[in-house]
Amino acid sequence: MLEHGGRLQRAVHHYGIAREHWLDLSSGIAPWPYAIPQIPLQAWARLPETDDGLEQAAAEYYRVQQALPVAGSQAAIQALPHLRARGTVGVVSPCYAEHAEGWRRAGHQVLELQGEQVDELLDSLDVLVVVNPNNPTGCLLSAEQLLAWHARLASRGGWLLVDEAFMDNTPQHSIGAEAQRPGLIVLRSFGKFFGLAGVRLGFVLAEPVLLQRLAELLGPWTVSGPTRILGQACLLDSVAHQRQIARCAAASQRLADLLSSTGFVPTGGCDLFQYLVTDQAVLLHEFMARRGILLRLFNQPASLRFGLPATEQDFQRLQQAFNDYCKEQP
Repeated sequence: MLEHGGRLQRAVHHYGIAREHWLDLSSGIAPWPYAIPQIPLQAWARLPETDDGLEQAAAEYYRVQQALPVAGSQAAIQALPHLRARGTVGVVSPCYAEHAEGWRRAGHQVLELQGEQVDELLDSLDVLVVVNPNNPTGCLLSAEQLLAWHARLASRGGWLLVDEAFMDNTPQHSIGAEAQRPGLIVLRSFGKFFGLAGVRLGFVLAEPVLLQRLAELLGPWTVSGPTRILGQACLLDSVAHQRQIARCAAASQRLADLLSSTGFVPTGGCDLFQYLVTDQAVLLHEFMARRGILLRLFNQPASLRFGLPATEQDFQRLQQAFNDYCKEQP
């Protein structure tokens, strides 16, 4: 299993700090979960049905004709490589590590590319995978660039797979509405923006024939009845969407300002996290963890991702920890 953020229970055991005393900033998940709607008993008692309105709510939210609900976008990341004959897959890296791993496990040749290498190598690829905005760097590619890459791939039967897991905060940059084009696949995550990662819900946007093939591969009832009720309610709450967008943007900017004020100017980020490349990454990660603040550590390059603090108290706690760190350094 690959390493991921959110491994709080492991940190509890390793550092001997009770779970309730941790400030977990290791995941790029909005720290303000949407309210859970009342879920009818029949949603728990009956098998899920696909005509309950979830697909329609998702189509409206993502501005598409059709969306396929899946058990988190991770389910699609693992399944999609099995819908193509083995070939050469480029993955713009660093990014969410499960992408390269999924294609590699399915027998494809995987090339992990820097963004500036794509134009040169694109015509040798069968599939290009891009996370936009990128996780963990926060790099955001333009729709024009992505659609130009897609056109080159699609002209010879290739795919462009765009993971928009962190796009809900900036929907104006999404290319999901173009996903009816053959060879263009867009993944959307539900749990990050809505702060409900535990429900395991995501959506795939693509041409109908590909969605049908993916649905047949995944099998029936991939999303539970209660999750379908919850997801529909959240997707339709447009007032709450705007409130969440504004709250995340303000918190992310405040987090960037906090880091900069302590001498650690963020290397990148988006409205759900900030990203810092530093040769002090391992030292800073350990220092924070011993004070009950969990960050996401990356090795290549040495870097840290900071999720959003939820409250004034959380911001003050992080600021104090940075102050203490700076005092202790020679």
